[in-house]
Amino acid sequence: MAKKKERVKSEGVALDMTPMIDVVFQLIIFFVVTLKQEDILSHLDAMAPSPDSKATPAEKIEMVTIDIYNPKQGGEGFLMNKTPVSYKQLDSEIRRAARNNKGSTVLLRCTKDSPHSLLVKALDLCNKYGMTNLAIFSL
Repeated sequence: MAKKKERVKSEGVALDMTPMIDVVFQLIIFFVVTLKQEDILSHLDAMAPSPDSKATPAEKIEMVTIDIYNPKQGGEGFLMNKTPVSYKQLDSEIRRAARNNKGSTVLLRCTKDSPHSLLVKALDLCNKYGMTNLAIFSL
C-alpha cells in the first residue's frame, strides 16, 4: 500500500512590519525638514482686526525721536524728528503723539555734552502725557 504523505501545517505568512515603519518615519522626517514656515502661515485662517476708520495713516505715529544737544550750538537744545523745536513746540508735539497713540516709542538721544536738565525736561513731558515706552541713548 502506498504511504500517504503528511502535510505539515504552516503557520501562515507573516509580514515583517519593521521596514515599513522605518520608511514611514523617514518620509515624516523628510516632509518636516523640507516644510517652509511660509506654507504654514499662508494657510492659517486668522482674523485680523479691522482698521480704525477714524484715524488716518498719517495720524498714527510709530516712533518719536527727540535729539537733545547743547544749546550753545544754537537753538534750545531739542530736535524733534530731526527738526529744531522749542520747549513749547516739543510740549505740543509730545501731546499730539500721546493723543494718537500712548504706546508709541519715544527715542531720546543725547549728545555727550548735552545738559542733563534738558533730558529731565523731555522725560517730564513724556511722563506728563503718559508716554511710558521710552528709550534713552547717548551719542
